[in-house]
Amino acid sequence: MSWRALARRYPVLAIRDFRILLVDRLLAPFSNGFSMVGVSFAVLNLTGSTADLSYVLAAQVAPMLVFTLVSGVFADRLRPQWVIIAGNVAVIAGEGAFGLLILTGHPALWTMICLEALNGVGAAMFYPASQALLPQIVPDALLPEGSSISRLAMNTGQMTGAAVAGLVVAALGPGWALTLCAIGMTGTIPLLLSLKGGPDSRLAARGAGMVTELREGWTEFRSHTWLWATVIQYCLVMMAFNGAFLVLGPVVARTHLGGAAAWGAITAADALGLVAGGLLSLRYTPRKPMLFVVGSGAAVALTPVALALVLPLPVICLTAFALGALIEVMMVQWTVQMATRIPSDKLARVSSYDALGSMAAMPLGALLAGPLAVAIGVSTTQFAAAAVIVVASALTLIPREIRTIHFDDVVRGDPPADASPVELAQAAPAPIGRADYPF
Repeated sequence: MSWRALARRYPVLAIRDFRILLVDRLLAPFSNGFSMVGVSFAVLNLTGSTADLSYVLAAQVAPMLVFTLVSGVFADRLRPQWVIIAGNVAVIAGEGAFGLLILTGHPALWTMICLEALNGVGAAMFYPASQALLPQIVPDALLPEGSSISRLAMNTGQMTGAAVAGLVVAALGPGWALTLCAIGMTGTIPLLLSLKGGPDSRLAARGAGMVTELREGWTEFRSHTWLWATVIQYCLVMMAFNGAFLVLGPVVARTHLGGAAAWGAITAADALGLVAGGLLSLRYTPRKPMLFVVGSGAAVALTPVALALVLPLPVICLTAFALGALIEVMMVQWTVQMATRIPSDKLARVSSYDALGSMAAMPLGALLAGPLAVAIGVSTTQFAAAAVIVVASALTLIPREIRTIHFDDVVRGDPPADASPVELAQAAPAPIGRADYPF
């Protein structure tokens, strides 16, 4: 298919800034894949302790409790890409230093904890700014298509990065994987600097204090039952998943499945599922998106159960692939619901509360996983985590909004659902500060 035909099929590809963003969203997740595999096996190789791995991964998530909210305020005030650049610099410093220390010596546990906390600062700054950036580049009517393609690029990068990282760790060691992560993230900075989209200077200079802006975001957040109820669900889901899969998964892989290459295969299968889900989301829209989001959260229990049963590696990879596809369709729906139901000038702050709430208990999950695995066993801990995920998801079905929101609900004066993509693009108002795009 020629480029012109592809742009006619997917009009969002005609937007210059969106094409640049796609390259960034290939490179950054590819680089992050090296971190996902490298950090876990760096700690396990150096200390051999599941508890130490818990502490390091908890430090990676803990900064989100503070910096996510700060990122949301600044992403609403400034160009979101500037906030993402600041976060990427933190990742470069943290993972680059970690990799060099492993290659040249034997870093202490406290050093690894501090460096992963710095990496966590970068991750915390990314999500709210990323959520705010896409609607400023893409017209509202093209957001479902833009979100699907953008996330498809991210997941393709993560899948490739995780697969290559597993081979690098197995062949050369985790130090090289972390160093390559930092090198790759450095390449994202000129891409983000070249983006023209961003908020109007009048918004950036409005002068409201940070506390006032956070209060405005909180008021908007709590006014949507579908939003805060789902965030509470995913707070518990991500707590359990972080401990059972991200902390104890590498332990199961190292003990029973063959080590770093096996864990790289599992994470690559998950990322491949995300890619498949991105392709599916271009064709499929659930009739009740919030019901789909909640149900997808319940399905997260599948991977901890597969690991707890120590199923054959191909079966675990297939499970990770299927769950990845489901979660990706869910994330596209979530992104669209947020972008179309939340006022654009509050989206980054509301997204920061979304990220904070969803990830608030992840450090607790990481901290509990190691000691619990020592006390009651790895498999029992993973089964318990799966039970938490299912119960939390079932309770989230209680609010009526979760069960009644439809995909074709008209929000913020959107054009009719049967309009063509070109008509949608022409009818949609340009977000504040979005650069003109050439056709």
